[in-house]
Amino acid sequence: MSGFDNFNTDFYQSSYSVDDQGQPAGYGYSNTEDPYKQGQYDYSQPMGYAAPGMMQPQQPYTGQIYQPTPAFTPSPTQSMYGSSFDDEPPLLEELGINFDHIWQKTLTVLHPMKAADGNIMNETDLAGPMVFCLAFGATLLLTGKIQFGYVYGISVIGCLGMYCLLNLMSMTGVSFGCVASVLGYCLLPMILLASFGIIFSLQGMFGIIIAATIIGWCSFSASKIFISALAMDGQQLLVAYPCALLYGVFALISVF
Repeated sequence: MSGFDNFNTDFYQSSYSVDDQGQPAGYGYSNTEDPYKQGQYDYSQPMGYAAPGMMQPQQPYTGQIYQPTPAFTPSPTQSMYGSSFDDEPPLLEELGINFDHIWQKTLTVLHPMKAADGNIMNETDLAGPMVFCLAFGATLLLTGKIQFGYVYGISVIGCLGMYCLLNLMSMTGVSFGCVASVLGYCLLPMILLASFGIIFSLQGMFGIIIAATIIGWCSFSASKIFISALAMDGQQLLVAYPCALLYGVFALISVF
């Protein structure tokens, strides 16, 4: 036994003693008392470290329930949108529909001797022409002629022809929308011719005279507007001739 004690002493020096085995959980490391005994360890003290993956305690919520603190409060004078609805233009103006200009163009067509305003006539306004084309087709429908396809088809072909011709004749050039707008507004007298066909037959001398008068009226108004908008002085007769050919086709649809 003494040999074992000598071997143990020579192998590793420690404070462990065989006599201390009866002491529970002490193991003879030190005389310090166990800090985890009841009543000795203060659990309210924060831990000095946190294990990896464990969440740190969050800050307590100091607000009121259902009443969160706003992160940004806009001033009363600041709007939530870029601009106010009061500053936006009317819907008809955004769509390019101006009833004042439509009325002025209509009066210019109905009064052939009235001087045309080039600034207004140079606008691309298709609201009035679409209404007049629809009214012309509806008037033909009252006479028993379903010619809506011919009306719109001839209108498109005539606008393309006049667009090419006016760009060759004028120095400034013209847009297709302007040509379609002017030719559409000048279709208004043709509605009167179709209205006469509802009351009496146009297949006679009286109908031919009325049709020739309406053709001259439409072509003269269209040529007047074109030379005013495009500054084509002295070329009204050259512009009125192709316009008369176009409106002559509409007159043939109305008469026959």
